[in-house]
Amino acid sequence: MNTLYHAPLSPFCRKVRLSLAEKKIEVGLQDERYWEKAPEFMRRNPAGKVPVLKLDGMIMTESAAICEYLEEAYPAPPLLPQAKEARLEVRRLVTWFDDKFHHEVTANLLYERVNKKMMGLGYPDSKNIKAGSKAIKYHLDYMSWILDHRRWLAGDVMTLADFAAAAQLSCLDYISDVDWNRSEGVKDWYAKIKSRPAFRGILADVVPGFPPPRHYADLDF
Repeated sequence: MNTLYHAPLSPFCRKVRLSLAEKKIEVGLQDERYWEKAPEFMRRNPAGKVPVLKLDGMIMTESAAICEYLEEAYPAPPLLPQAKEARLEVRRLVTWFDDKFHHEVTANLLYERVNKKMMGLGYPDSKNIKAGSKAIKYHLDYMSWILDHRRWLAGDVMTLADFAAAAQLSCLDYISDVDWNRSEGVKDWYAKIKSRPAFRGILADVVPGFPPPRHYADLDF
């Protein structure tokens, strides 16, 4: 059986889930407490990270590599444009959200508020939360500037760049850490992507002990 070993509030797992759903590739989901480093899971990925995708008789790790494989093996609908310059921009933005946004925002907010408690690592660090709350304003403003010039983040069509961004923001929205009133353009963009069928599974996630806010699954906020 095709299976995605994941953590519901992992943005990297969500990026892969969105790509799978958009391409209508059916997989089963298995929650993985990856921090416990269970021997069976470590055999699947010695790095001890999620997502891990079992598909086409292979075990795949690393969300960027998985999404590139899906694009090559299942090209319709495309999440990378044909023109090499446009593909470069998509990959630049995917790296922006996977690396810079995640390091400056998600790791300081979601991981402090949720992951530490789940993993039994103590209380949130207020300095990190303050840093994340400051950084997300910068990133929302950058997205707002981009969306003033483009319909979607990387151009005129939705791409993997939009999924990378939405994966991060949806995790933060689950814990009410996104000020959607800061930018009407970003809010409208998220409403469009949130209403896609591929997003339904994401909006249905419920993490025990951390109920989502009422607006989380509301397509009209």
